[in-house]
Amino acid sequence: MSVPLTYYLILGAAVFCIGLYGALVRRNAVGILMALELMLNAVNINLVAFSRAVTPGLLTGQVFALFVIAVAAAEAAVGLAIIIALYRSKRTVNADEVDLMKG
Repeated sequence: MSVPLTYYLILGAAVFCIGLYGALVRRNAVGILMALELMLNAVNINLVAFSRAVTPGLLTGQVFALFVIAVAAAEAAVGLAIIIALYRSKRTVNADEVDLMKG
């Protein structure tokens, strides 16, 4: 018995909505980064699900998911480096308290 595509899409949409809510509500920059990772993982779920449903013999969805994982790892590394630099200069990681671009 196979799991239908709809279940994977519902799971991906739920994970994406949780990540979007977390990115919009959180003030902590690390929490925002974690929410962005959730959103990217939801995209990976959908990529692999569509690849399995549309062309089960090809691995295009899995390859795209690997690229998204690589981009997410790079994004997390750069994001954490920026957060560490902000913490060293401002002594806070709250996104609403950081105003480096103001006059």
